[in-house]
Amino acid sequence: MSDAAAEIEAGLRALGERFREAFARAATEQDLRNAKAEVLGKSGDLTKLLKLMGKVPAEQKKSIGEQVNAVKADVESAFDARLGQLARALREADLTARPFDLTLPGRVPAPRGHLHPVTRVKDEILDIFRSLGFEISWGPEIDLEANNFEKLGFPPDHPATDMQDSFWVTVEGGRPDARVLLRTHTSTVQVREMSTHTPPMAIVSGGPVYRRDDDVTHSPMFHQIEGFLVAERVSFAELKGVLTAFAERLYGPGTPVRFRPSYFPFVEPGAEVDVGCVFCHADSEPAAGRGPRASCRVCKATGWLEILGCGMIHPAVFEHCGIDAEKYTGFAFGMGVERVAMLRYGIPDIRLLFENDPRFLAQF
Repeated sequence: MSDAAAEIEAGLRALGERFREAFARAATEQDLRNAKAEVLGKSGDLTKLLKLMGKVPAEQKKSIGEQVNAVKADVESAFDARLGQLARALREADLTARPFDLTLPGRVPAPRGHLHPVTRVKDEILDIFRSLGFEISWGPEIDLEANNFEKLGFPPDHPATDMQDSFWVTVEGGRPDARVLLRTHTSTVQVREMSTHTPPMAIVSGGPVYRRDDDVTHSPMFHQIEGFLVAERVSFAELKGVLTAFAERLYGPGTPVRFRPSYFPFVEPGAEVDVGCVFCHADSEPAAGRGPRASCRVCKATGWLEILGCGMIHPAVFEHCGIDAEKYTGFAFGMGVERVAMLRYGIPDIRLLFENDPRFLAQF
């Protein structure tokens, strides 16, 4: 017999004694699995012996291979037998242990839950606008393309529609010419209210919206607050007054507000609204005033934070909704609830708000 074959046979005999002793000593299932890995694992004793098979003469390989397979079968059989013994012993310990009453209350009271930070911020924003005279209204999350785009100034060939990748929905048995999608903004509520009511009206709505975005600052599903006011002789001055009052109630008295020109298809003129950085203000000394801090990472030392978009409702929107654009004017605004929540609580990644990790949510 070759030296390699003799070494394998000796190793198999020694291995047979060791694994049985190791299995017998295993007191838990994990101990048993660790002992098995020491034999059959990638770095196990049997695996090391198999590396010698390349040196065994061809006429001896069949005999040695049969011995190796027999030992491997013995290891598997002994493992299953010991695993069954451990399971039976654990079951017997449960049955013979001191009985206890499952109906007794727990010794430690369950912690009381609280509102999600997004829900908390959304409710606070809606309460502010309710106190300013707005009525809260709701709309469906699945809506017609006409309500989501066309009636808001987005015709099918309008280039602005390229800015929003949408989730389209197939409705069985639906009209082939009526396309349906998950709403990309809560402006659909504005269209529905203006199409079924007569001015004057002041409406605010909130809820989830859906877009094909997914990164640290965007989510495929997020929440928006949308509001509008329609009446006779409404001007940009009323818009500035309402949003300035809103900012002061949300961030505190004296919060500076600025309006920057911006483009939205459903308003003319349109603007972005910034507020003075609440983080710079909170960290500044009273004597130093409320100026930007060079070290502020939130506003990037500009002293301003963008919170919403707004503008005067475009006459085309009035026409699509059956409202006389010569008689009535109005303004609209919209904001992301997660944006406000992230600024308020210093949350760096929007995805943290949707992972439902109790360790994270318990901080708010």
